[in-house]
Amino acid sequence: MRRSASKKTGQSISTTASITSSATDLFRSSSSKASSKEMERIDNLFYSYANRSSGMIDPEGIETLCSDMEVDHTDVRILMLAWKMRAEKQGYFTLEEWRQGLKSLRADTLNKLKKALPDLEKEVKRPSNFVDFYNYAFRYCLTEEKQKSIDIESICQLLDLVLGSHFQAQVDFFIEYLKIQSDYKVINMDQWMGFYRFCNEISFPDFSNYDPELAWPLILDNFVEWMRAKRT
Repeated sequence: MRRSASKKTGQSISTTASITSSATDLFRSSSSKASSKEMERIDNLFYSYANRSSGMIDPEGIETLCSDMEVDHTDVRILMLAWKMRAEKQGYFTLEEWRQGLKSLRADTLNKLKKALPDLEKEVKRPSNFVDFYNYAFRYCLTEEKQKSIDIESICQLLDLVLGSHFQAQVDFFIEYLKIQSDYKVINMDQWMGFYRFCNEISFPDFSNYDPELAWPLILDNFVEWMRAKRT
C-alpha cells in the first residue's frame, strides 16, 4: 500500500509539473504573439509617415506626424521624442530609432503616442534625465558629421526651446547678450554645458557667487561683465 501511495504521489507531482510547464509555455507564446503584434503596429505607423525612397521619416514626415498629433513641429516635446528614440540625424527617424522610442513609450498607435507626450515631458524634466537631454539637444542640432559648434541665431532658438521654461530670466538676458556681442559667431558644447551649470549654480541677477578665476568659459565672464554694466 505504501508503495502504491508513493507512486500516486510521484504521478501527481509529475502531472502538476507538466501542467505548470504547459501553462508557462502558453503564457510565453501568448506574450510573444502580443509583442509581435505590438511591433507590427509600431512598424505600420512608421511606414505611414516614412519616405518610400529613403526608408526614413524625413522632415516632411515629421511635420505630418506633428499635424496628426495636433502638436506644433517646433514644440519641445518633438525634440524630447527624438531624445527618447536616440535619433542621430536632425529631422530624420530611422525604423530602429522609431521602434526603440515607441516600444519604450508603449505607444503602438498614433493616439497612444499623443497621450504619451505628457509623461515623456515629465520623464525628461527629472534632474537625472534633463542633463542628458540638454546635452543631446546640442548634439542633435549638429547638422554635419564633423561639426562641433552651432551658429548664434540657432543657439538662441535652441536655448529658449530647451532651457527657457527652467531659467527664463537667465536665458532671456543671455540671448540678448549673444545677439549684441560680436566676439562669438558660434557656440561649442563646452560653452553650451557651461551655461547650464551657470544657471544652476550662480545666483541671479546679482552673480554674487560668480568667480571668474574658476573654470568658466570666457563667454560667461563676458556675459557677467555685460550684465553688471547693464545694471549700473
